[in-house]
Amino acid sequence: MEYVYAALLLHKLGKPVDEDHMNKIISATGTSVDENKIKSLVASLKNVDIDKELESAVVMGAAAPAASAESKEEEAPKEEKKEAAAEGLSALFG
Repeated sequence: MEYVYAALLLHKLGKPVDEDHMNKIISATGTSVDENKIKSLVASLKNVDIDKELESAVVMGAAAPAASAESKEEEAPKEEKKEAAAEGLSALFG
């Protein structure tokens, strides 16, 4: 995860997200550098518009709580149906 954070930091500062800059950022944290992870991340971000991806991530993140609230609203009627069914059964057996 620290490699992704380093890439985001470089992007935020307007620096190129390349192996040299990534090495410097990771080394500065005191963490051992995994060259393979850096190469892989740099290669996968080569043709990615990071600003556009961040915008879509924020939009998707904002939609998640709304979807969660809707699912909670849908769960409430199910509980009421269970209670009503239980009341009906107790009426049958006195």
